[in-house]
Amino acid sequence: MTWQKELDERAKRREMALQMGGAEKLARQKQRGKLNARERLEGLLDFDGFDEIGGLAGKGRYTEDGELMDSASSNFLFGRGRINGRTVVATADDFTVRGGASDAAIYRKFIVAEQMAHELRLPIIRMIDGTGGGGSVKSLEEMGYTYVPMVPGWGHVVKNLEAVPVVALALGPTAGLGAARAVASHYSVMVKGLSQIFTAGPAVVAALGETQDKESLGGSAIHTRNGVIDDEAADEEEAFARARAFLSYLPDYAGAPLVREKPKDKPTRREEKLLSIVPRDKSKAYNMRKILEAVFDTGSVFEMGRHWGRAGITAFARLDGWPVAVLANDPTFLGGSWTADTAEKAKRFVELAELFGLPVVNLVDNPGFMIGLEAERTATIRRGVEAMNGIYRASVPWASVIIRKAYGVAGAAMSNAERFPYRVAWPSGDWGSLPIDGGVEVAYRAELEAADDPAAELAKVKARLANVSSPFRTAEAFAVEDIIDPRDTRKWLCEFIGLVMR
Repeated sequence: MTWQKELDERAKRREMALQMGGAEKLARQKQRGKLNARERLEGLLDFDGFDEIGGLAGKGRYTEDGELMDSASSNFLFGRGRINGRTVVATADDFTVRGGASDAAIYRKFIVAEQMAHELRLPIIRMIDGTGGGGSVKSLEEMGYTYVPMVPGWGHVVKNLEAVPVVALALGPTAGLGAARAVASHYSVMVKGLSQIFTAGPAVVAALGETQDKESLGGSAIHTRNGVIDDEAADEEEAFARARAFLSYLPDYAGAPLVREKPKDKPTRREEKLLSIVPRDKSKAYNMRKILEAVFDTGSVFEMGRHWGRAGITAFARLDGWPVAVLANDPTFLGGSWTADTAEKAKRFVELAELFGLPVVNLVDNPGFMIGLEAERTATIRRGVEAMNGIYRASVPWASVIIRKAYGVAGAAMSNAERFPYRVAWPSGDWGSLPIDGGVEVAYRAELEAADDPAAELAKVKARLANVSSPFRTAEAFAVEDIIDPRDTRKWLCEFIGLVMR
């Protein structure tokens, strides 16, 4: 007497599960240019495999005698695997089974996957394709009743956002709960031309009199520019690579120690180009990203959210092998002025750094909040104050390098002024409550009107003010801690990371 009969049935069920939605639907998935769920798990994870949990879950059909005829696989796959040698929870929606809509097992599997990540303190990656848990009108008829909306297990999603790294990859048309699962993450990616995200898709929106196709309604060109999704990938392989890169900077869970990689270059490396990268003409822009490349470990800069809130740069990088979170201004977009979107982007990024204990490096060139009617309409001052509040709440180590401008309330949000100011400035530093150049004629109107030669008098006033606005006058008053040679910025930052990570 053995249990071979049952093991044979197990093997039969497993073989059925591996067929997913069947040959025809798998072929259709491939024709759309999409990998199937199991190929995605293989592409995301290290080569040592995927240990599936719930691989027998699905919906069986039986004869009158109770013999198994066939079984439809669950359309939600999950289990444990490794990324760069670290254990993670990986999930994948299977669009080939009822378009990713709910079935008898999906809610339970979804809940258990989130529970696993939370209780074992493991990062979780969601590969989303379809509604990812939504139902259909036809299924309501089968049930024979409707139900009050609820999302079983959503509390675990919320808990995970406060405890472990959460990554979402939108890899196909994604609506309803699937869209919500994509947004409820620390880092999200869409694939250009392949994935779309909607509150409701084109067929539903048509009832409002709007005629849109999937891409024009919810493509990556929309959602990676409005902050719904962080980044855009050219294909699925790039999406997997970005997920792996993002996780490489974070610990396995909030409170875990940061992982130091073997340094690729010396802390004392000096880049001559930094001496001339900032123009003397304050109205001219320069490439802040080149500064990031020069001062952080070679090849370590990973930018997040490049296409939205564009006046701000948020990135991960390494200093002497240690991961850090980087804030910076982009003077090539609106001069680096904070818009409402930029402020929201900065706030979210600082909160992410605080959650996972990453030191923050802020490279400052902030001429202030954006002004004008559009800035008022988008509640820039409210978003800006929320960002400043987030910065003041942060307790992680913080270093600021004032590259050029720091004006007004936005400039003051470079760091928490009530903490020890680990801060230096470049000789190009230019700061104040407002730009001097813009207020000279107003402040000295009486003197200028009384002068025999107003133009000559204005030139004299500006010359005097140029002396007053010298960053060395500020350093003389110890209102800025030091002014350094730009070429020594990397050395100074590596000394910072050595102090805070010792």
